[in-house]
Amino acid sequence: MAKRLITKVIGEVLLERGVVSRDELEKGLAYQRKHGGLMGQALIQLGFVTEEEVALALTAQYGFPYLPLTHYEIDADLIALIPEPIARQYCLIAVDRIGNALTLAMADPSNTQAIAEIEMLTTCVVQAFVSTPSDINKAIETYYKRAASAHPPSGTTEAPHGNPSSMS
Repeated sequence: MAKRLITKVIGEVLLERGVVSRDELEKGLAYQRKHGGLMGQALIQLGFVTEEEVALALTAQYGFPYLPLTHYEIDADLIALIPEPIARQYCLIAVDRIGNALTLAMADPSNTQAIAEIEMLTTCVVQAFVSTPSDINKAIETYYKRAASAHPPSGTTEAPHGNPSSMS
């Protein structure tokens, strides 16, 4: 994955875009110092910004495209590429694959550790898109649950293709 030169932190981007005031940014910094985590998440917790405003600022900051997942249909084969615990840990989900290029929707596209782990796991080159944590978590819930019900663990009473086996 190509490295991008980042010249501004997310707080500055939000300030320049008029999304937060200097006072709100200072409160966000104080909250972040006290509670830890990412600045965007601190500002969301304080109610100064929405997830979408942070995602759009990340898009401006990193140059990654924004991808709302609300009406996006994700193929089951893509879900199988990344184990659910890893998708949850890094707040990401695979949305497309062409050859060995894997497109991910990520809450934090600056997480190079997550990208490196996914590239090693899938042997694909990752292309990152920005999405909101809520959209990603909803997609994880929907698609991993669907994948689990399509492939129940061994020992269940379901026959292939989801037809109940005759137990009578």
